[in-house]
Amino acid sequence: MNADVLPLALAIAASPFPIIPAILLLFTAHPRQTAGAFLAGWIVGIAAVVVLFIALGSVVGSGVQTPTWLAWTRIGLGVFLIGLGLRLWLTRKAKTSTPSWMQTIESATPGRAMRLGVLLSAANPKIVVLAAAAGVAIGTDDLAKDQTVAAVTLFTLIASCTVALPLVLYLCLGERMLAPLHTAKDWLTTHNAAVMSIVIALIGIYLLVAGTGQL
Repeated sequence: MNADVLPLALAIAASPFPIIPAILLLFTAHPRQTAGAFLAGWIVGIAAVVVLFIALGSVVGSGVQTPTWLAWTRIGLGVFLIGLGLRLWLTRKAKTSTPSWMQTIESATPGRAMRLGVLLSAANPKIVVLAAAAGVAIGTDDLAKDQTVAAVTLFTLIASCTVALPLVLYLCLGERMLAPLHTAKDWLTTHNAAVMSIVIALIGIYLLVAGTGQL
């Protein structure tokens, strides 16, 4: 995997926001089915965004030398993410209402859980920006078809590992994991903005430095 792509996958994996519904769905009437459907939807959404921007990256240019436009894109994206991270940090203590989907998640069906997984990945601006940057990086890397498939698969698996973790723990250890997972959910809900602001800002700094070094 391209060295520019791995940090982006780790940044998505470090996002607390999708882990919260992944845990909440384990408290539904059919936890395995709904949590599994949410994970499937999340994976599909991430992969779809990456593939879309791979196509864009392969159209606008590839080759051994990094195009100047790509370096400036990374710089611009880095500045944007640093600003977004700073904004999230400054507003981390602001009280916000609980999203409507989270209020009714205990009654979610597998179909609805899958749609939610797609929505929180493919329609979440913070996730889309990171997945899009990865897609462009892979698309401009002049890889063979099988290498591209492997890169997308590995990126998606890394980006989805933390969303899969609650379900894996539940499948392995059963209901004894529900209490610790509920505690983890409460912590993530409280500190979601602070964690996300730090992760986004660090990735922004990385992209800014990488883009500057490629000019």
